[in-house]
Amino acid sequence: MLELDLVLLPFLENVYPTLEQADKERYWRLLECEDQDMFAWFLKRQDPEDKELLQIVQIIRDNTGKQS
Repeated sequence: MLELDLVLLPFLENVYPTLEQADKERYWRLLECEDQDMFAWFLKRQDPEDKELLQIVQIIRDNTGKQS
């Protein structure tokens, strides 16, 4: 899904390298989720039920649009 690429690729390039190892592992777990779920999470339509996933989703939300 192109919309997810627009969020995830800049995050991967600019923020991911600075994450703690546990958050990096959460990121890779997140990528196993359904695209539609991730899209809803990033648009704040809903939150993941899994608290570990919610943590990385929040990090991505907080950094979306801030990458240069």
